[in-house]
Amino acid sequence: MTNLQPHTDTDSRAPFAALAGQSPQRLFGRLPTPCYILDEAALERNARLLGQVSADTGCRILLAQKAFSNFALYPLLAPHLAGTEASGLFEARLGHEEMPDREVHVFCAAYRDDEMPELLRHADHLVFNSPAQLARFGALARRAGRSVGLRVNPECSTQRGHAIYDPCAPGSRLGVTRAQWDAQMTPKLVGLLDGLHFHTLCEQDADDLETTLEAVARKFGDILPRMSWLNCGGGHHITRPGYDLDRLRRCLRRARDEWALDVYLEPGEAVALNAGFLATRVLDVTRNGDVRNAILDTSAACHAPDVIEMPYRPPLFGARHEGEPLPHAYRLGGPTCLAGDIFGDYSFPRELQVGDLLLFGDMAIYTTCKNNTFNGMPLPNIWRRARDGGLHRLTDFTYEDFRRRLG
Repeated sequence: MTNLQPHTDTDSRAPFAALAGQSPQRLFGRLPTPCYILDEAALERNARLLGQVSADTGCRILLAQKAFSNFALYPLLAPHLAGTEASGLFEARLGHEEMPDREVHVFCAAYRDDEMPELLRHADHLVFNSPAQLARFGALARRAGRSVGLRVNPECSTQRGHAIYDPCAPGSRLGVTRAQWDAQMTPKLVGLLDGLHFHTLCEQDADDLETTLEAVARKFGDILPRMSWLNCGGGHHITRPGYDLDRLRRCLRRARDEWALDVYLEPGEAVALNAGFLATRVLDVTRNGDVRNAILDTSAACHAPDVIEMPYRPPLFGARHEGEPLPHAYRLGGPTCLAGDIFGDYSFPRELQVGDLLLFGDMAIYTTCKNNTFNGMPLPNIWRRARDGGLHRLTDFTYEDFRRRLG
C-alpha cells in the first residue's frame, strides 16, 4: 500500500487546509472506508466568519439545511447564526429541535394541507411560492403568529454553466415575477405579507448579488418599503477564499438602509464549505485501451451525487485533475453497475495500488444529506474530527438501514 503525499501546490487549497500538512494515511488510515469526516475546526471557522458578517451589517444568517444537516455539529454553529432554513416539514422540525433557541424559516414550492398544522408548530417564517398558496395558507399562518413571506423572481439570471440551478430561467416554477404580481396580488394578499424572498445564486460571489439586488430594486423597489424583511436566499460562497466580503457588506447595508427592513441570508455551502472529507480505498485497477480505471469502495452516484448531477470533479489529495499532469493517470469510479459512476480523471505521482487510501475534499456539503443506497451500496459512516484531532463516529449504518427503506 502506498501513501500519497502532497505533490502540488493545489494541495494547499482550502479543501485540505484542515490537514495542516499531514497525510490522510496518518490521520485517517485506521478508519473503515468509505466514510465521511466532518471537521469541527473548519466548521467553526466558517461559522465565525458568517457571524462577523452578521455583526458588521446587522443581517441575520441562517443555515440552509438542504446543504448540511448533520445536527450533531449544530452546537458549533448556533452561537454564530440566527437559525436554520428548511425546505419542508422534516427539515423544519430538525432545525426547531436542534437549534431550539433560533429562528426556523421555511420555503417550499408548494405546501401540503395535511402537513401545515405541524409545520406551523416548528416554523417562525413561512415563505410561499405563489399567490394561490399565499391565499390558501397565509391567513392561517398569520393567525398562528408566524411571519409570512412570498418568493419573488427578479428575472435576472447570473448563472454561468449551471442552468439546472437557475430559478430565473424562462418558464421557471420558482418565484413570482412582477407581471404575475400585478395580475394576481390583490390588496388583501399583499396585506398578509411581512417580507419578500428571492434565491437566484449558486456558488457565486457578491458581484452577482449586487447585480441581482439592482434587478430586485427595479422590479419590486416600490413594494419593499412596505415590508419588514427581505430574504436574499442562498448561493453566497461567503467562506470561499477570495470572496469579496467588502462588496457583500455594501450590498447588505444598502438593502437594509434603502428599504428600512431586516435582511436575511440563508447560505448552505458557505457554512460547511471545505469542512469535510470522503475517505475511500482502491479495490481494483484495470486497463481498457489507454484508460486505467481505479475502482474505489465509494460511489459518486451513491455517496457524492452532485459529482454527477452538477456535474463537477471534486478535489483529491495528492492528485491533479487539471493543468500539467502527473506521471500516472487514472479514471476513478465506483463499484456500482452504473457505467457513469465516475468521479473523474486524475493524475498521481506514482502508480495506485489496491488498498491505497484516497481522500476527496469539500465533502461536508450535499453528501450526507443526499446520499443513497442504489445497488445496495452501504451508507458510509460519518465521523466527527474534534478540534484536538480526535475522531468520533456519529453513525452506525448497517444492512438494516438499507432494508428498512424498502418495506
